[in-house]
Amino acid sequence: MSRRRPSKWQRPVSDRPLLGGTQSREAKADGEWNVRRLSGSASAKSYRCPGCDQQIPPATPHVVVWPENPSLLGAIGGSQSLDERRHWHTACWQRSR
Repeated sequence: MSRRRPSKWQRPVSDRPLLGGTQSREAKADGEWNVRRLSGSASAKSYRCPGCDQQIPPATPHVVVWPENPSLLGAIGGSQSLDERRHWHTACWQRSR
């Protein structure tokens, strides 16, 4: 039996490595959230912040947030919380919920 670690694509989403930044768990009024803080050098494309509906340009420090417990549809579909990740401006996330 091989002792090699399974491919990251075969592991649950919560066990997959994410590039750059530091990760923590935060409690908000609507539940527990995984929060990964990204430096500007770790982001190479633009995203739309759900807090202010403005663009987060490439190379801008921000946070990536996903629920600790995936939604029922996400769990049934097998995608867990991967599809529920959202990119927020750090200040918008701190003001939210």
